[in-house]
Amino acid sequence: MDLQQLESFVRVAELGSLTRAALVLDVSQPTLSRHIRLLELDLKTHLLLRTGRGVELTESGKCLLSYGNAILKLTRQARADIQALRDQPTGRLTVGLPPRIAHVLTPELVKQFRRRYPDASISVSEGLSVALREDLILGKIEIALLFDPPPSPKLEYRSLYREEMVLCGRPKPAFPLPERLAAKELERYPVLVPSIPNAIRNVIEASCRPHDIKLNVVAEVDAVHTLLKLAMSGQGYAIVPRSAAPVSRKLGGRPFKVSTIGAPRMLNNLVLATSRQRPLSQLAQGMVTLLAEQDIGRLFGGPKSA
Repeated sequence: MDLQQLESFVRVAELGSLTRAALVLDVSQPTLSRHIRLLELDLKTHLLLRTGRGVELTESGKCLLSYGNAILKLTRQARADIQALRDQPTGRLTVGLPPRIAHVLTPELVKQFRRRYPDASISVSEGLSVALREDLILGKIEIALLFDPPPSPKLEYRSLYREEMVLCGRPKPAFPLPERLAAKELERYPVLVPSIPNAIRNVIEASCRPHDIKLNVVAEVDAVHTLLKLAMSGQGYAIVPRSAAPVSRKLGGRPFKVSTIGAPRMLNNLVLATSRQRPLSQLAQGMVTLLAEQDIGRLFGGPKSA
Protein backbone atom coordinates (compact mmCIF):
# COMPACT_ATOMS: atom_id res chain seq x y z
CA MET A 1 0.00 0.00 0.00
CA ASP A 2 1.53 3.28 -1.17
CA LEU A 3 1.59 6.00 1.50
CA GLN A 4 1.06 8.77 -1.04
CA GLN A 5 -2.02 7.00 -2.37
CA LEU A 6 -3.27 6.52 1.19
CA GLU A 7 -2.71 10.20 1.98
CA SER A 8 -4.72 11.18 -1.11
CA PHE A 9 -7.59 8.88 -0.15
CA VAL A 10 -7.74 10.11 3.47
CA ARG A 11 -7.84 13.78 2.43
CA VAL A 12 -10.56 13.18 -0.17
CA ALA A 13 -12.57 11.10 2.33
CA GLU A 14 -12.28 13.71 5.10
CA LEU A 15 -13.09 16.68 2.84
CA GLY A 16 -15.73 14.88 0.78
CA SER A 17 -14.45 16.46 -2.39
CA LEU A 18 -11.72 15.82 -4.94
CA THR A 19 -11.54 19.55 -5.68
CA ARG A 20 -10.94 20.61 -2.06
CA ALA A 21 -8.50 17.75 -1.44
CA ALA A 22 -6.50 18.71 -4.54
CA LEU A 23 -6.16 22.27 -3.22
CA VAL A 24 -5.06 21.10 0.23
CA LEU A 25 -2.53 18.61 -1.15
CA ASP A 26 -1.46 20.96 -3.96
CA VAL A 27 -1.89 18.32 -6.68
CA SER A 28 -4.16 18.04 -9.71
CA GLN A 29 -7.54 16.29 -9.58
CA PRO A 30 -6.46 13.74 -12.19
CA THR A 31 -3.51 12.84 -9.98
CA LEU A 32 -5.82 12.33 -7.00
CA SER A 33 -8.19 10.22 -9.07
CA ARG A 34 -5.30 8.06 -10.26
CA HIS A 35 -4.03 7.55 -6.68
CA ILE A 36 -7.45 6.42 -5.50
CA ARG A 37 -7.99 4.18 -8.51
CA LEU A 38 -4.62 2.47 -7.94
CA LEU A 39 -5.53 1.98 -4.27
CA GLU A 40 -8.87 0.43 -5.26
CA LEU A 41 -7.13 -1.90 -7.70
CA ASP A 42 -4.67 -2.93 -5.00
CA LEU A 43 -7.45 -3.64 -2.48
CA LYS A 44 -9.81 -5.03 -5.13
CA THR A 45 -12.77 -2.97 -3.92
CA HIS A 46 -14.45 0.40 -4.43
CA LEU A 47 -13.64 2.98 -1.77
CA LEU A 48 -15.55 6.07 -2.95
CA LEU A 49 -18.91 6.78 -4.66
CA ARG A 50 -19.10 9.98 -6.66
CA THR A 51 -22.28 12.05 -6.18
CA GLY A 52 -23.48 15.41 -7.40
CA ARG A 53 -22.25 16.97 -4.14
CA GLY A 54 -18.84 15.30 -4.08
CA VAL A 55 -17.91 11.80 -2.90
CA GLU A 56 -19.19 9.36 -0.28
CA LEU A 57 -17.40 6.45 1.36
CA THR A 58 -18.34 2.86 0.71
CA GLU A 59 -18.23 0.42 3.63
CA SER A 60 -14.73 -0.57 2.51
CA GLY A 61 -13.81 3.11 2.34
CA LYS A 62 -15.02 3.71 5.91
CA CYS A 63 -12.95 0.77 7.09
CA LEU A 64 -9.83 1.98 5.31
CA LEU A 65 -10.27 5.54 6.60
CA SER A 66 -10.02 4.39 10.23
CA TYR A 67 -6.83 2.48 9.50
CA GLY A 68 -5.49 5.16 7.16
CA ASN A 69 -5.53 7.89 9.81
CA ALA A 70 -3.69 5.63 12.26
CA ILE A 71 -1.10 4.60 9.66
CA LEU A 72 -0.40 8.21 8.64
CA LYS A 73 -0.14 9.29 12.28
CA LEU A 74 2.39 6.53 13.02
CA THR A 75 4.32 7.48 9.90
CA ARG A 76 4.56 11.12 10.99
CA GLN A 77 5.63 10.06 14.48
CA ALA A 78 8.30 7.76 13.06
CA ARG A 79 9.69 10.59 10.93
CA ALA A 80 9.72 12.92 13.95
CA ASP A 81 11.46 10.34 16.14
CA ILE A 82 14.09 9.61 13.50
CA GLN A 83 14.68 13.33 13.03
CA ALA A 84 15.12 13.68 16.80
CA LEU A 85 17.83 11.04 16.71
CA ARG A 86 19.79 13.23 14.33
CA ASP A 87 19.42 16.27 16.58
CA GLN A 88 20.90 16.99 20.00
CA PRO A 89 19.11 14.88 22.66
CA THR A 90 16.94 16.73 25.16
CA GLY A 91 15.08 15.74 28.30
CA ARG A 92 16.04 14.56 31.75
CA LEU A 93 17.91 11.40 32.72
CA THR A 94 17.95 9.87 36.21
CA VAL A 95 20.95 7.76 37.25
CA GLY A 96 21.18 5.79 40.49
CA LEU A 97 24.52 5.64 42.31
CA PRO A 98 25.55 4.07 45.64
CA PRO A 99 26.83 6.81 48.03
CA ARG A 100 30.45 5.61 47.91
CA ILE A 101 30.40 5.74 44.10
CA ALA A 102 28.46 9.00 43.97
CA HIS A 103 31.04 10.68 46.21
CA VAL A 104 33.90 10.14 43.74
CA LEU A 105 32.05 9.88 40.41
CA THR A 106 29.30 12.52 40.41
CA PRO A 107 31.44 15.66 39.80
CA GLU A 108 33.20 14.19 36.75
CA LEU A 109 30.06 12.46 35.47
CA VAL A 110 27.97 15.64 35.56
CA LYS A 111 30.78 17.61 33.92
CA GLN A 112 31.11 15.15 31.03
CA PHE A 113 27.33 14.79 30.63
CA ARG A 114 26.82 18.55 30.37
CA ARG A 115 29.60 18.80 27.81
CA ARG A 116 28.11 16.08 25.59
CA TYR A 117 24.42 16.91 26.08
CA PRO A 118 24.08 20.66 26.75
CA ASP A 119 20.32 20.64 26.05
CA ALA A 120 19.58 17.83 28.52
CA SER A 121 19.63 17.56 32.32
CA ILE A 122 20.82 14.84 34.66
CA SER A 123 19.49 13.77 38.06
CA VAL A 124 21.62 11.62 40.38
CA SER A 125 19.73 9.47 42.89
CA GLU A 126 21.87 8.15 45.74
CA GLY A 127 20.96 5.01 47.64
CA LEU A 128 22.01 1.52 48.64
CA SER A 129 22.23 -1.01 45.82
CA VAL A 130 19.19 -2.93 47.10
CA ALA A 131 16.96 0.16 46.91
CA LEU A 132 18.38 1.34 43.59
CA ARG A 133 17.76 -2.08 42.05
CA GLU A 134 14.08 -1.90 43.02
CA ASP A 135 13.79 1.66 41.66
CA LEU A 136 15.28 0.47 38.36
CA ILE A 137 12.78 -2.39 38.09
CA LEU A 138 9.89 -0.01 38.88
CA GLY A 139 11.07 2.51 36.28
CA LYS A 140 11.83 5.29 38.78
CA ILE A 141 15.39 5.50 37.45
CA GLU A 142 16.74 4.59 34.03
CA ILE A 143 20.31 3.48 34.77
CA ALA A 144 22.08 2.44 37.96
CA LEU A 145 25.47 1.32 39.21
CA LEU A 146 24.96 -1.52 41.67
CA PHE A 147 27.21 -3.56 43.93
CA ASP A 148 26.71 -7.32 43.52
CA PRO A 149 23.00 -7.32 42.63
CA PRO A 150 21.17 -10.66 42.50
CA PRO A 151 20.23 -11.89 39.01
CA SER A 152 16.94 -10.67 37.55
CA PRO A 153 15.26 -11.44 34.21
CA LYS A 154 14.09 -7.82 34.22
CA LEU A 155 17.59 -6.30 34.33
CA GLU A 156 20.70 -6.29 32.16
CA TYR A 157 24.09 -6.22 33.96
CA ARG A 158 27.53 -5.20 32.73
CA SER A 159 30.48 -5.57 35.09
CA LEU A 160 32.57 -2.39 35.44
CA TYR A 161 34.93 -2.96 38.38
CA ARG A 162 35.87 -5.61 40.92
CA GLU A 163 37.47 -4.65 44.21
CA GLU A 164 38.95 -6.67 47.08
CA MET A 165 37.79 -6.53 50.70
CA VAL A 166 40.15 -5.72 53.54
CA LEU A 167 40.16 -5.97 57.32
CA CYS A 168 41.07 -2.76 59.14
CA GLY A 169 41.35 -1.48 62.68
CA ARG A 170 43.80 -0.85 65.54
CA PRO A 171 46.09 -3.88 65.92
CA LYS A 172 46.55 -5.46 69.35
CA PRO A 173 48.81 -8.34 70.41
CA ALA A 174 45.83 -10.71 70.31
CA PHE A 175 44.60 -9.27 67.01
CA PRO A 176 47.55 -8.33 64.80
CA LEU A 177 46.93 -6.96 61.34
CA PRO A 178 49.57 -8.34 59.00
CA GLU A 179 49.79 -7.13 55.40
CA ARG A 180 47.80 -10.20 54.30
CA LEU A 181 45.75 -12.76 56.19
CA ALA A 182 43.78 -15.83 55.12
CA ALA A 183 40.00 -15.56 55.22
CA LYS A 184 39.86 -18.41 57.76
CA GLU A 185 41.80 -16.23 60.22
CA LEU A 186 38.89 -13.79 60.32
CA GLU A 187 37.22 -16.13 62.82
CA ARG A 188 39.69 -14.90 65.47
CA TYR A 189 38.68 -11.23 65.12
CA PRO A 190 35.69 -9.34 66.54
CA VAL A 191 34.41 -7.98 63.23
CA LEU A 192 32.22 -5.07 62.24
CA VAL A 193 30.13 -5.62 59.09
CA PRO A 194 27.01 -4.27 57.39
CA SER A 195 23.74 -6.07 58.00
CA ILE A 196 22.02 -8.32 55.45
CA PRO A 197 20.98 -7.56 52.66
CA ASN A 198 23.71 -4.95 52.26
CA ALA A 199 25.80 -5.70 49.14
CA ILE A 200 29.09 -5.73 51.09
CA ARG A 201 27.68 -8.23 53.58
CA ASN A 202 26.43 -10.43 50.76
CA VAL A 203 29.95 -10.60 49.31
CA ILE A 204 31.40 -11.48 52.73
CA GLU A 205 28.83 -14.23 53.34
CA ALA A 206 29.20 -15.64 49.82
CA SER A 207 32.97 -15.95 50.38
CA CYS A 208 32.77 -17.40 53.88
CA ARG A 209 29.91 -19.88 53.53
CA PRO A 210 31.57 -22.36 51.10
CA HIS A 211 34.65 -22.53 53.34
CA ASP A 212 32.68 -22.87 56.59
CA ILE A 213 34.16 -19.63 57.95
CA LYS A 214 32.13 -18.49 60.95
CA LEU A 215 32.60 -14.81 61.72
CA ASN A 216 32.49 -13.31 65.21
CA VAL A 217 30.24 -10.36 64.37
CA VAL A 218 30.16 -7.86 67.25
CA ALA A 219 28.22 -5.09 65.45
CA GLU A 220 26.27 -4.63 62.23
CA VAL A 221 26.19 -1.14 60.71
CA ASP A 222 25.14 -0.38 57.14
CA ALA A 223 27.08 2.86 56.63
CA VAL A 224 30.73 2.20 55.79
CA HIS A 225 31.97 5.46 57.33
CA THR A 226 30.30 4.50 60.63
CA LEU A 227 31.94 1.06 60.53
CA LEU A 228 35.30 2.80 60.13
CA LYS A 229 34.61 5.14 63.05
CA LEU A 230 33.87 2.13 65.24
CA ALA A 231 37.07 0.45 64.07
CA MET A 232 39.09 3.62 64.73
CA SER A 233 37.68 3.81 68.24
CA GLY A 234 38.85 0.25 68.91
CA GLN A 235 35.40 -1.37 68.98
CA GLY A 236 36.34 -4.08 66.50
CA TYR A 237 37.74 -4.71 63.03
CA ALA A 238 35.81 -3.59 59.97
CA ILE A 239 35.54 -5.60 56.76
CA VAL A 240 35.19 -3.04 53.97
CA PRO A 241 36.21 -2.53 50.31
CA ARG A 242 39.81 -1.40 49.95
CA SER A 243 38.85 1.99 48.50
CA ALA A 244 36.77 2.74 51.59
CA ALA A 245 39.54 1.98 54.06
CA PRO A 246 41.88 4.83 55.06
CA VAL A 247 45.56 4.33 54.40
CA SER A 248 47.64 3.05 57.32
CA ARG A 249 48.14 5.89 59.78
CA LYS A 250 48.37 6.83 63.44
CA LEU A 251 45.69 8.63 65.40
CA GLY A 252 46.71 9.91 68.80
CA GLY A 253 49.83 7.77 68.59
CA ARG A 254 47.78 4.62 68.04
CA PRO A 255 48.24 2.88 64.63
CA PHE A 256 45.38 2.08 62.29
CA LYS A 257 46.22 -0.66 59.81
CA VAL A 258 44.71 -2.44 56.84
CA SER A 259 45.11 -6.14 55.99
CA THR A 260 44.32 -7.68 52.62
CA ILE A 261 42.02 -10.72 52.89
CA GLY A 262 43.06 -13.71 50.81
CA ALA A 263 42.60 -17.44 50.31
CA PRO A 264 39.92 -16.91 49.22
CA ARG A 265 39.89 -13.29 48.14
CA MET A 266 36.67 -11.40 48.73
CA LEU A 267 35.80 -9.38 45.64
CA ASN A 268 32.78 -7.18 45.17
CA ASN A 269 31.43 -6.46 41.69
CA LEU A 270 30.24 -3.05 40.54
CA VAL A 271 27.83 -3.45 37.61
CA LEU A 272 26.08 -1.09 35.23
CA ALA A 273 22.39 -2.05 35.29
CA THR A 274 19.62 -1.20 32.83
CA SER A 275 16.06 -2.45 32.36
CA ARG A 276 15.18 -5.19 29.89
CA GLN A 277 11.52 -4.13 30.07
CA ARG A 278 11.90 -0.68 28.54
CA PRO A 279 13.99 0.44 25.53
CA LEU A 280 16.76 2.91 26.30
CA SER A 281 16.35 6.43 24.98
CA GLN A 282 19.15 7.99 22.97
CA LEU A 283 20.09 9.97 26.07
CA ALA A 284 20.20 6.81 28.20
CA GLN A 285 22.30 5.01 25.59
CA GLY A 286 24.74 7.91 25.69
CA MET A 287 24.94 7.68 29.49
CA VAL A 288 25.64 3.93 29.31
CA THR A 289 28.59 4.69 27.05
CA LEU A 290 29.74 7.51 29.33
CA LEU A 291 29.64 5.32 32.44
CA ALA A 292 31.45 2.47 30.70
CA GLU A 293 34.25 4.90 29.79
CA GLN A 294 34.91 5.88 33.41
CA ASP A 295 38.08 4.55 35.03
CA ILE A 296 36.51 3.52 38.35
CA GLY A 297 39.79 2.14 39.64
CA ARG A 298 41.54 5.48 39.13
CA LEU A 299 38.72 7.30 40.93
CA PHE A 300 39.13 4.90 43.84
CA GLY A 301 42.90 5.33 43.79
CA GLY A 302 43.57 1.79 42.61
CA PRO A 303 43.84 -0.28 39.39
CA LYS A 304 41.06 -0.36 36.82
CA SER A 305 39.94 -3.82 37.90
CA ALA A 306 40.89 -6.07 40.77
